[in-house]
Amino acid sequence: MADEEQDEAGAEQPGEGQGSVDGEGGDVTPAEAPEATPDAEEAALAAEAALAAEAALEVLSAEETAAEVLLAEEAVEAPAQTPAEGEEDEEEAAPRVKPSVPGAHLEVDIVPEGVDPLGRTEVYEDPYALEEEAEQAAAGEEEQEEVALSEPISTAAIDLASGARYRATGKRKTAIARVTLRPGSGTYLVNGRTLEVHFPRVTLQRNIRQPLETVGYQDRMDVVARLHGGGISAQAGALRHGVSRALLEADPNLRGELKRRGFLTRDSRAKERKKAGLKKARKRPQFSKR
Repeated sequence: MADEEQDEAGAEQPGEGQGSVDGEGGDVTPAEAPEATPDAEEAALAAEAALAAEAALEVLSAEETAAEVLLAEEAVEAPAQTPAEGEEDEEEAAPRVKPSVPGAHLEVDIVPEGVDPLGRTEVYEDPYALEEEAEQAAAGEEEQEEVALSEPISTAAIDLASGARYRATGKRKTAIARVTLRPGSGTYLVNGRTLEVHFPRVTLQRNIRQPLETVGYQDRMDVVARLHGGGISAQAGALRHGVSRALLEADPNLRGELKRRGFLTRDSRAKERKKAGLKKARKRPQFSKR
């Protein structure tokens, strides 16, 4: 019994560190904590600093060990460098030495006036000048050919007996000329009329006289012709063709010269026929869009 009473009394007394209870309100006030001394605070700060220093040393040692491991792995993987390569690198790395005076090793070369500095003996030729010279040469050759063609044929040998007659037929377009050459004074009789009356154009008269003038018998032979068909121009071409063929009958050796001048070639040009749907051979009716 006595023990139980002591326990109850102990429970009713407030313990250490607990607040006291007021009489009426029953509020509990906290107990005052014991005050810390300055020596204890300094000891705690020193302990914390020591712990931080130890942690930093551990981190540094771990980083150093990792770097050493990486260097060892790279040394194992990288191939050993040969001494020749090292020498080349050293040579390449060497700076380039520049001459103190640029062009000091060159010699003075004075070129006299009028001399080619490159030593070329060929003279420059202008291509346009060459073309002009070629054109002039071609024009000169054409003129020479025209002069040669205009000169009479000296090798012509035609028998001019009193009864000599040389007949031939010439054609141009639809015109036909039956020509007879005989010794005379160089007169032309065309369908019973003179050359100037039948062919009033001077150009046509010149074309008709060309064969005899080429042979050189324009004053020693007369021409008698019968023409029909075609117009004035076609009849003139047919007459010249007939005279040329008659000269060939008189002297067969004239074929080369007459053919070279184009007197023996029959002009095959003619009027082109009209086409269906066109106004003429090539002319088309005016186009109308609407």
